[in-house]
Amino acid sequence: MGPGAEGQRRDVLAFYMLAGFAAVMYAVPGEWIPALEPLRLALLTSGLGAGLMVMRRIGKAEPIFFDGARGIALLAFSSLAFCSVAWSVNPEVTRFQGVELLKLTAIYLTLVNVITSGKRLAVVCGAMVLGAIVTSIGVINWYIVGENMVEGFRSRWVGVYADPNHMAMNMVVVVPLAVAFLARKSTPWVFRLLCAVSAVLAVVAIVLSHSRGGFIGLSVAMAMWAIREKRRMQAIVLGSVFVLGLMVFAPKSFWERNETVATFHEDASAMGRVYAWQVASRMSLDKPLLGVGAGGFRYAWFQYAPPEAHRAYVAHNIFLDVIGELGWIGLLCFLVFSGGAVGLSLIHS
Repeated sequence: MGPGAEGQRRDVLAFYMLAGFAAVMYAVPGEWIPALEPLRLALLTSGLGAGLMVMRRIGKAEPIFFDGARGIALLAFSSLAFCSVAWSVNPEVTRFQGVELLKLTAIYLTLVNVITSGKRLAVVCGAMVLGAIVTSIGVINWYIVGENMVEGFRSRWVGVYADPNHMAMNMVVVVPLAVAFLARKSTPWVFRLLCAVSAVLAVVAIVLSHSRGGFIGLSVAMAMWAIREKRRMQAIVLGSVFVLGLMVFAPKSFWERNETVATFHEDASAMGRVYAWQVASRMSLDKPLLGVGAGGFRYAWFQYAPPEAHRAYVAHNIFLDVIGELGWIGLLCFLVFSGGAVGLSLIHS
């Protein structure tokens, strides 16, 4: 086998590893199959994918593609997070967060070096859609049996999905992907059926999480898809089914919790967000350039919180979280990365 063929083989294997990683991140088999937990499948698949990508690049004497300003900004952001151990309010937590961010950066760079065609991107997205079926079923099952509910009525699942808001956020990503596959005529009917199942189950999981942010995110994501969809009638039909399904099947507690947006001052969770935003603002004023260190928001809470805020919350706002933990320098890096990604998607839309 020649060097070119070997490089191509490594590239294909790296792609398969990334597709497996996408499925594992949503299905989290290591969390509910004890025998798989020691394997750390997410780390295994992503690590193999990254290693194969680097080996291929070295073998072909090609530089690693950093995705321009976006990739450089992400690398700077994760490096800043790791270095913030030096000034963090909790160095141990910051060290862990920094390492995790560097891992995510490595995964991102692997993605942009391996996902080089629309077909490959579709396969990875499809793996996410299929993997989400498992998590959605887990969330729904826990709601039915009343297991480990947050606040007595908010469903969740295991691992990274133990937080209802985080779970809902991840499911929001899946729904428009599944709907896009469903609406595409070239999608095989079996996969189209699975996408329909995944979309429905994901919406149910979001509803059962009672996450207000998840519901708003889902509504915005579906609206954006409908606006960009060329077949408007199809978009209107699917959108109508989505709204009708919510009206008919969403539990009363879902609507009651979303109604608290208008009376947020009477809701402890909503007021926690207000306090968190005040804390982020005070952190920024006190340590404007570098913040309190990655992952340090909750640990610095009582230094900056108003007297009536007796419980430490997360920021519930990614921008305020970044500016509180990594200052304006961190926020600039984050905005270059995220803004560049949004701009690229608009250009290619």
